Amino acid sequence: MDATRERTQAAARKPVDRPAAEPALPPTLRRNAPLVPTDSAASRSLAAVIAILTFLAGLCAGAAEIVASSAGQWQGTVAQEVTIQVRPAPGRDLDADIARADAIAKAEPGIAATRVFSKMEAERLLEPWLGSGLDLSDLPVPRLITLKLGDQTPDLKHLRAGLTEAMPGVASLDDHALWLQRLSTAANTFVGIGVGIVALVLVATGLAVAFATRGAMAGNREVVEVLHFVGADDDFIARAFQRRFFGLGLRGGIIGSAAALAAFALAGLLARNWRSGPAGDEVEALFGAFHIGWRGYASVMAIGVIASLVTAVISRLTVRRFLA
Repeated sequence: MDATRERTQAAARKPVDRPAAEPALPPTLRRNAPLVPTDSAASRSLAAVIAILTFLAGLCAGAAEIVASSAGQWQGTVAQEVTIQVRPAPGRDLDADIARADAIAKAEPGIAATRVFSKMEAERLLEPWLGSGLDLSDLPVPRLITLKLGDQTPDLKHLRAGLTEAMPGVASLDDHALWLQRLSTAANTFVGIGVGIVALVLVATGLAVAFATRGAMAGNREVVEVLHFVGADDDFIARAFQRRFFGLGLRGGIIGSAAALAAFALAGLLARNWRSGPAGDEVEALFGAFHIGWRGYASVMAIGVIASLVTAVISRLTVRRFLA
């Protein structure tokens, strides 16, 4: 029993022969660089192209959002008012006709308030077309009455019929429906053009990525052949290219989106500085305060993400076609 224990302990103390470590590969056979290098001049150029295209697409999307929101505000403001036009007629008292039209409008349910334009105010409205300094006293300049609509929707057909019956050929009602329709058409056209430009920019991004991917495949042809030789399939190679180009697209998309948001922030700051002058008032009346809102910010950031996804998908499809 003691002899058996001693043999066991002696065997445990005996050094075990281990296989020798495999020799390290020579430096010429090592590959420390990734399959698709991202720090090359071509990769940096592609990231810059994606950033520029994303910046342009973000500007188009933000501008379309500004126009859409401004058009909505214009339509909301104009839709809250209608206008009565009272024309001078021979043998009629213009002031009496204006007072009668104003009384008919105030008697209509749904009309919150009325405002009669004076003769001087009516003539001032013609200055953008006729210029200032003209004597319009001899011209039959119509007089205007603006009606502000209340919460209750008025019956404009009934009001128009009442004006026509009381003062035929003298008073008429304009609900601005034609102008609102044209404004809506123009705003929708501009938004459609912006969406089309964004789509074209994304197509251009895809084409640039396709050419860059084919160039990277041609430059790494020997590496791809070695990977095929050791058993790597096309999916493995395509995933490697997809990861690398997705990183490039994400970098360019983030830079382009951030630059577009910074441009809108700078435009808003300049608009606030210009607001004290007449030019600033006109710019603010047309485009607001250059504030794109949460939808604009979301659309600009979404374009950056979409650009990176397009980069990944196009690179994978290009690799699959190259290997086919």
